[in-house]
Amino acid sequence: MNPEQAFKAVTEEEAPFSFAVILRNWKTQVRYLLGQWKLLCLVGLIGGLAGLGYAFYKPVTYTARLTFVVEDSKSSGGGLASALAGQFGLDLGGLSGGSGVLQGDNVLELLKSQRLLKKALISAYDAPYVVKGKNSLADQYAEAYGWKRKWAGSSKVGKDILFGVNRNSFSRLEDSLLHVIIKNITERELSIAKPDKKLGIFALEITTRDEQLSQLLCQRLLKVTTDFYVDTKTRRVRGNVDRLQKRVDSIGAILNRKTYSAAAANRQLLDGNPAFSAPEVTAEISSRDKLVQSTVFAELTKNLEASKTTLIQETPTVQVVDDPELPLKKNKLSKLLALAAGAVLLTVLTAAFLLYRKI
Repeated sequence: MNPEQAFKAVTEEEAPFSFAVILRNWKTQVRYLLGQWKLLCLVGLIGGLAGLGYAFYKPVTYTARLTFVVEDSKSSGGGLASALAGQFGLDLGGLSGGSGVLQGDNVLELLKSQRLLKKALISAYDAPYVVKGKNSLADQYAEAYGWKRKWAGSSKVGKDILFGVNRNSFSRLEDSLLHVIIKNITERELSIAKPDKKLGIFALEITTRDEQLSQLLCQRLLKVTTDFYVDTKTRRVRGNVDRLQKRVDSIGAILNRKTYSAAAANRQLLDGNPAFSAPEVTAEISSRDKLVQSTVFAELTKNLEASKTTLIQETPTVQVVDDPELPLKKNKLSKLLALAAGAVLLTVLTAAFLLYRKI
């Protein structure tokens, strides 16, 4: 035995299975596999049929895609409004200058919020063949996936589940089943991305087995998120507007009464007895009160208008760029592709197993 043969024998003995041995003896391995062509053809046929069966079994899904931008205006006149409102202990600064809830990448997580997704799911499913106000998006989702029949026949649920529309409370069982739907959507069917990191455009995609459900859920989720965003962004400023409005209404009513009182006191001066000073004093006090109330009313009215301007400036705008329109993108596995993939995959795995067993 020459040194090369000895090294080869030692290498094969120390490493009975290695890629180096396979590559060195590839001709032998190819001849061995060709000798197993009947088995490989049979396995390829089985794999192709399995892939074809999977293509028939896999349900068709529909993807709704919605793109939007967020315009977050900043208040430039808040200093004057704050200075005026400071005289009455009011804060018109609101949320000026702060970072918004939907700024940056926060939108990616906000749209996945269970609270907002739950609120979108219990909105009405407005399909023509569904009685309005009876079925929600959650009900249609469970129906499209066959979960309602499964729940009704299971020992843990054992009854028909109807989530309803715009309900405020759910039973423990209904809430747990609703969370199953939410979990399946967030983990498998919901996608939020920022196509270009340099731009403020966001893309929301939802894929379900019902075409109209995908469209409605995509639109409703953005709507409830937008409402939450605007409410959070403008809550403090809107609270100041409401408080100022109440004060203006109250002072206005008092000013009206003071105006009638001053007019009545002035009429008494015409018929008053010159020996008595009471009518003059009453008229003077009424005029003074009316002047004070008028001054306060004027300042409050200016503050109210300033705070309304601040509220308008602080209210952000969520503008939809591309709305999902029917028909949606249809996701269907190609039967020819599934057939070829199943045949190739199972044939390769079988060939690898045969080589491993031989070596």
